[in-house]
Amino acid sequence: MNDTSAVTVTVGVIGGTGYTGMELLRVLGGHPGADVRFATSEREAGGASVLPGLELRPAADADLSSVDLVFLCLPHGSAADWATRALAAGARVVDLTADHRPGSGREDDAVYGLADVAADEVRAARLVANPGCYPTGVQLALGPLQASGFVAEGATVAINAASGVTGAGRSARRDLLFAEVANDYRAYSLGNEHRHLREMRHGLPGLDLVFQPHLLPVARGILETIYVPVDEGVTAARVRDVWAESWAGHPTIRLSGPGRVPSLADVVGTDVLALGVSDNRCAPGLLTVVAALDNLGKGAAGQAVHNMNLMMGLEDTMGLRC
Repeated sequence: MNDTSAVTVTVGVIGGTGYTGMELLRVLGGHPGADVRFATSEREAGGASVLPGLELRPAADADLSSVDLVFLCLPHGSAADWATRALAAGARVVDLTADHRPGSGREDDAVYGLADVAADEVRAARLVANPGCYPTGVQLALGPLQASGFVAEGATVAINAASGVTGAGRSARRDLLFAEVANDYRAYSLGNEHRHLREMRHGLPGLDLVFQPHLLPVARGILETIYVPVDEGVTAARVRDVWAESWAGHPTIRLSGPGRVPSLADVVGTDVLALGVSDNRCAPGLLTVVAALDNLGKGAAGQAVHNMNLMMGLEDTMGLRC
């Protein structure tokens, strides 16, 4: 491996005060190869960011030509124009919004940055669409199983997923107040209509996905329980073997051994996806797979920094919390 210890990448963050933008600044603050030149906020311009010594500025004052790479941490629908401006200024772009993901109508302009799958494409990219949090876990769990023929074409895979409230963003909403969320657990986006389904279907073509998200009364973390129809000869041990082969050399993916599946405590505050499979079938021909990740870490900021590392020729997991 080439020595990248002396490489410094200059970066800017458009949108530094949402949950994702703040988490990104925290990760970049511990990154030995990144130099954050600016972070923006319209409401909090002139105030301090979460990165010590870095003052927030209005987006209009951000010099896009002064950095190697720009991260876009904006509300969905607000990033596409900024991506165009940053690219025109000569910077590379990692878009953490849905504006360039599959189904956006702009996906042909960007590389879909599922970093553990598309490393070569990401390295050559000028614009990367950072995946959504739910699709990251689902695709990395099921992709190797589908490629190995464990899941039949057209099979129905049910995904029961739950996320902490930071996944809904930082905007003030009555339904996300502490008194509304605490001591509760509820489903949302009923009817298999969640916007992340477009990404999952793009990454797992040929599967019939039934996806039901829920809101957890915790700040952060995602747990996805996935019911996978398989032939009787496909055991939990075989699933673990396929994962071990597929994700060997990927420190951002951690596998649970026999008799254990991951929980939120395994991943919160990290940039790791944890995968496990139950040794007990929940029904004939049906295995239970569990994926856990931090929605702000591996599901957003951590994967964005992983993509930056690939794009800028740094060691893949430099600065990540593995």
